Amino acid sequence: MTQLFRRLFALPLINVPTQSIWIFLGLVSWTVPLGNYVWLGTRYFEDWRIFLTASTSAYLICLFLLVGQTAIIRSITNRYPEVSQTPKRMVLEFPVFFFLTLVTEFSSFYLYQAIPFFNFYPTPSAQITIFWIGLGSNIISLCMYELYYTLTKWRENSLQAEAYKREALLNQLDVLKNQVNPHFLFNSLNSLSSLISEEPKQAEQFVDELAKVYRYLLQTNEGNLTTLDKELFFIESYYYLLKTRHQQGVRLTIDVTPEYRTQFLPPLTLQLLVENAVKHNRVQATQPLQITIDTTPEGWLRVQNNLQLKSVRMASNQVGLSNITTKYRLLNQPEPIITDTNGHFIVRLPLLPESNSRLVLS
Repeated sequence: MTQLFRRLFALPLINVPTQSIWIFLGLVSWTVPLGNYVWLGTRYFEDWRIFLTASTSAYLICLFLLVGQTAIIRSITNRYPEVSQTPKRMVLEFPVFFFLTLVTEFSSFYLYQAIPFFNFYPTPSAQITIFWIGLGSNIISLCMYELYYTLTKWRENSLQAEAYKREALLNQLDVLKNQVNPHFLFNSLNSLSSLISEEPKQAEQFVDELAKVYRYLLQTNEGNLTTLDKELFFIESYYYLLKTRHQQGVRLTIDVTPEYRTQFLPPLTLQLLVENAVKHNRVQATQPLQITIDTTPEGWLRVQNNLQLKSVRMASNQVGLSNITTKYRLLNQPEPIITDTNGHFIVRLPLLPESNSRLVLS
């Protein structure tokens, strides 16, 4: 039976989801006979011509009503897709369903009057009863639609959250092994060793900044999102360690609009991009590597550096950029845009507004 309805709904002008088919089978299947009995009385069951004609007509009218309901619900759902927006969707859908109830009743009324052997002269009380049956069934179908959608959306969100947690767990070891290159720690310790004897005060500050870097790595690696302000605070400490080692060979400019500092992004994103820039480009005082972090007019974060690639290309498996892209995809957010033009390597990253901070998973 379900396959028959699927074939019917597969017609070019009719596109009804599975839940609509079950509503048609489970709700309309008994409301149509009930409504016909209220309007036509015992003649509905006693005269096979009336039974066959009235049932066919009523089911066809309900079918087209169902198609209209589905189109309206789909349009409203596309505009307000979140589970938290369920009350708003229902407020918008109810007046339309009320109108469709009236259209259905009037269509059936005039159709039945046009059929000679029906002798259709319903009483006012019968018309009122039919209206309430139609409205009640529409309200039930609306609630069924919303219940099905809410459960489906909740399940999708749960699966998405679980997928992100699973991906985060799988990536944690990669983060420690790849995002913070062991050579970076080795070079930092070498720089510290030189500073201890030559610049004791600077060595103390170097240790403080190194501690900030690894404290942040341990703390934020457990979460899925962090604020841009925290990322920038961390990257300043990270840059201090790079600056100590490379001196004038690397320069970092941060020009982020203050209003975006409270927005969110995956943690360690900036560190990955800065490290990639240093890893793949020449860093020398006469030709410094210029890294810029700013925001675009569209509200995206932009990280760019001038391209001065090393003559001996460093082996790269694109783990860093791949991890960043995967995190945005799992958060159901637009993916970063990566370009390599006019001598600059540019990565644009969408920032998540504070209203999406619920995506931060414990």
